[in-house]
Amino acid sequence: MRTEDVLAAVATGLWRWDNASGTVSLDAEAARLLGLPAEPVALPEVAVRSRFHPVDWNEINGIVNLAVAEDTLAEARLRIMDEDGRVLRTVRSRSKPLERWSADGNLDYELIGTIQEIAEPQPGTTAAHTPITGDWRRSREAFLLDAGRALAEARSTAEVLRVAASLSMPGFNPDGLAVFGVAGDRLSVIGHHGHDAGDEGPFTDMLLETDYPAAEVVRTGRAIYLATPDDYKRRFPATWPLAQRFDRVSWAFLPLIVAGRTMGAWMAAFKQPASFSPDERSVLTTVARMLAQALQRAGVAESERELTTGLQRSMMPQLGPEIPGMRIAARYVPTGGGLQVGGDWYDMIPLPSGRFALVIGDVQGHDVRAAGLMGQLRIAVRAYASEGHRPDAVLSRASRFLAGLCTSQEPGSEEDPDAQSPRFATCLYVECDPETGTLEAARAGHPDPAVRMTDGTVLMRPTAGGLPLGIVPDTDYPTTRFTLEPGETMMLCTDGLIETGGHDLDTGWARLRAVLEGGTHEVGGHEPGHLEALADLLVQAVHGPSSHHTTGPLADRREDDIAVVLLWREGAGCGCGTPSAHPVRPTRRTMLTVAQAEPERIAGARRQVRELLHDWADEEQVDSAVLMVSEMVTNVLTHTDGDALLVAEAVGELGERRLRVEVADPSDELPHKRHPGEMASSGRGVLLTEMLADAWGVDPRGEGKSIWFELYERSKRPDL
Repeated sequence: MRTEDVLAAVATGLWRWDNASGTVSLDAEAARLLGLPAEPVALPEVAVRSRFHPVDWNEINGIVNLAVAEDTLAEARLRIMDEDGRVLRTVRSRSKPLERWSADGNLDYELIGTIQEIAEPQPGTTAAHTPITGDWRRSREAFLLDAGRALAEARSTAEVLRVAASLSMPGFNPDGLAVFGVAGDRLSVIGHHGHDAGDEGPFTDMLLETDYPAAEVVRTGRAIYLATPDDYKRRFPATWPLAQRFDRVSWAFLPLIVAGRTMGAWMAAFKQPASFSPDERSVLTTVARMLAQALQRAGVAESERELTTGLQRSMMPQLGPEIPGMRIAARYVPTGGGLQVGGDWYDMIPLPSGRFALVIGDVQGHDVRAAGLMGQLRIAVRAYASEGHRPDAVLSRASRFLAGLCTSQEPGSEEDPDAQSPRFATCLYVECDPETGTLEAARAGHPDPAVRMTDGTVLMRPTAGGLPLGIVPDTDYPTTRFTLEPGETMMLCTDGLIETGGHDLDTGWARLRAVLEGGTHEVGGHEPGHLEALADLLVQAVHGPSSHHTTGPLADRREDDIAVVLLWREGAGCGCGTPSAHPVRPTRRTMLTVAQAEPERIAGARRQVRELLHDWADEEQVDSAVLMVSEMVTNVLTHTDGDALLVAEAVGELGERRLRVEVADPSDELPHKRHPGEMASSGRGVLLTEMLADAWGVDPRGEGKSIWFELYERSKRPDL
């Protein structure tokens, strides 16, 4: 009996699909099953395609490509349609793809296989019906969508492995998973699930030449499916004992391929038999591809994080040994994008005189080049300071260094014209004397420092300054001297702490001031560790969960790098130790020098007084104090040749305080009371002081004089 007669007797037909010519050859039984006359025929692919359900035909290409890639059989279930679109029957097709080179040298394939009718259950029977496009297919698609989303969100190798271990595949669930990685000629387990600790020992350092399924998958790039233990023993007898002890009956080993490179293998092992149908193999192959992509992304992200961490550690200095009488805390937060590095930096530099210097700066830009320039500039500033130069000389030399560093480099290429463009940097350099609390500051286009007094009041400390570093090589940077009193805290920061979240300098400073003034109570006054907690509060105010409640008025909310340094001077009245039964409110005091060459600093003097009296009960008295200060300082600059030294202090309990303001100058000439006419533009300073001040006077000194006035807080605030 001929083979064709035997196959026809069991309702099985033969077919041959030539992909190169686009023709399908059918024997008589195959033609009958497709609803054609029962005789051998060769038809174009289009004619055969019209006999299949459109949904099922779309599945064929994927199944065939999978079989070609894995060198396995292509198996599919297909619904046969008549000319009116009715389903005649369901058939199962099993075929073998054979690679073949065409005459023009292209690689193609030919399918040779069988078609067999599948018996449908009759009405009233309990036979299970397995539709081709039923619930299993929908659950498979939902599973792949969920798995793809979960793997795409994983940010580390450990997260990817946890996601892979939690995958619950529709219809068949592996109880053992393992991911193998390749390093040189060695294979090792980088993650597993469903095994005990230590089970990966024999697979930790395995040669790729080993007769083991995962090793062969890596060598060949083809998946291996072992449906039964006999299949495993027959194909890999040498390593069968390694798998036998886990009591599993089916295994799938799939390559992890990214960009044509096999980076490892994935194993799924089953305690229940798995037939590895085309649909199941398709699911496993898709998961393996997604897993490989996720591992590749996680590896790149971990390398970038390692690079970023190393770069930050190398560029961000340690704050050095403890300083008697002072404590320091610092924070650096990189921008939210890119390599997480930028141009902000801070430093603490021990000086030959026994003092130390605090430096904070910001190089223009948030890229790798900004970070590189920042590292070079930080080293240069440290070198100039270590030589013993004063603050103004340090910044002048640093400006010349940065300008020469940018102009000495070759212009950028056409691909990146900004690669070598000139850059500038802002900087604030403060030299500190720990014994006296004296601070000498030089500023190059950087935000002024802020000081929190012992009673919690925060003032922006105006300092003289010059252009940012690198703009004009030979720039002078005047210095400003002030004193950090015992119990006071100074804050240095970059503009990222102020302007992040859509804020400008004014609204951003108001936000930070609220944090600094409220932080005294939140972090426990000046208890040990309070400075570190205060630094955390400042960062959380702009990057924490509640930062979106304090957004600024600007539409542009791009994040910037943040650097912040806090310096606290210990001493009496700092809030340390056991509080007394009736604590005395500390004196609130500020000092400011207005030079003859800097009349614009009169505005800073007015702002200092207004900030000093921010909680004064009578707003009219605040306006009067600001007006008198402006008149007194202006008179010094107008009628003398010296500078004006302003000292303001508020003493007493809230609602009952006394404000005393003194303005000293080196001139011995005393102020005179005048009687200006209605059209006179000056001469009313003494008259205003007599009218507005509760007390005032002039105190001669050895060199010069001091003009002073006092105001008494007349009423308590309603909330006291």
